Amino acid sequence: QVQLVESGGGLVQAGGSLRLSCAASGRILSLYAMGWFRQAPGKNREFVAAINRSGTGIYYTDSVKGRFTIARDNAKNTVYLQMNSLKPEDTAVYYCARGTTYYRSSREDGYDYWGQGTQVTVSS
Repeated sequence: QVQLVESGGGLVQAGGSLRLSCAASGRILSLYAMGWFRQAPGKNREFVAAINRSGTGIYYTDSVKGRFTIARDNAKNTVYLQMNSLKPEDTAVYYCARGTTYYRSSREDGYDYWGQGTQVTVSS
């Protein structure tokens, strides 16, 4: 069984930064792609970023390009999302997820295990 636990969320002013972490237990993450998604109040969950198993292939949704960075440390079984220049529209619950394969995906059906989420609130 795989468990994913996100941390690092919180309240920050616009323009600030946060670093989210996703620690995994169970089967090692290094065989799989990992992704970050988010869900704002009243909206569907949306893709944010994904990284393939080696860390060489990365993909971002357009709205976070140049501001967010996804990274992974396979030795620590951990994935990170560095978020800079935060905007109020980035406010959401952020979820990490494990891919079903080694290749990164922007689709929810490309992931089979999900964390419980961590709240990010950006004030204007």
